[in-house]
Amino acid sequence: MSLTPIGEPRHKITVTSIREKKLQHEPITCLTAYDYSSARLVDDAGIDIVLVGDSLAQTMLGYENTLSITVDEMLHHVRAVRRGVKHALLIADMPYGSYHLSSDEAVRNAARFVKEGGAEAVKVEGGEKRADLIRRIIDAEIPVAGHIGLTPQSVNVMGGFKVQGKTLGAVEQLMRDAVALDRAGAACIYLEGIPREVAAMITAEVRTPTIGIGAGPECDGQVLVFHDILNLTFGTPAKFVRQYGDAAAVISAAVQAYRADVLSRQYPSDKESYHLPQETLRALNTVLERKHAMGR
Repeated sequence: MSLTPIGEPRHKITVTSIREKKLQHEPITCLTAYDYSSARLVDDAGIDIVLVGDSLAQTMLGYENTLSITVDEMLHHVRAVRRGVKHALLIADMPYGSYHLSSDEAVRNAARFVKEGGAEAVKVEGGEKRADLIRRIIDAEIPVAGHIGLTPQSVNVMGGFKVQGKTLGAVEQLMRDAVALDRAGAACIYLEGIPREVAAMITAEVRTPTIGIGAGPECDGQVLVFHDILNLTFGTPAKFVRQYGDAAAVISAAVQAYRADVLSRQYPSDKESYHLPQETLRALNTVLERKHAMGR
């Protein structure tokens, strides 16, 4: 159900739109989507930003973490989501290895997400060390979303998925990272897995809209994983996840009911079957009767 008043057309959300929302203190909504059907549902519900996150490595492809997914795999899903999104701003995650080796390769891969995938912005992880790279990509006319705090592509360096910014030194680094991304011209900054107080400081400090995930309510917007809010993941959810529906229970019950109906021959019924036209059926019966008579 969309909150857009009936009769009023929805406006296309752009990078400028989300900046205006920050200025007007309007919350920004963001959800991940990984295929056409989920993208349609998310977009029709009035969500501002659809993120094709590299989390699809786990939610859709069953990888252990996000490190294994490739640019081509990401592009496959971005294209599908593009077909389902009409109004939201579409952001594509750049996977691990697609922007780490050289600026030229990073720009080339970012351009693929725009040209081949239909993305309107790309997202890269990292703060100060990514500022120059972000400027290069923006110079190629591609908006860039930043991502600091708990950055999943750095899981091996961090030693696991742990809350970041818990010491004064770490807080200072997060502030420097956020300011660097702000000055580089990032379209928005995702803040993941950091203390609420730190996220509030960053949000007040930068002009760039902040999108939180496990970063408290003071961020300019919030993002969650589509599968998490519907209980479609198979692990223990993070502390910040709120479940808004139990699609797993609905799907499981439906599949079990279908299996039971097939085993008991209750599906398909006559009403769910196609029939020959009466004229054809009569002719066929005549042919069968003649064959039966000749076989005696």
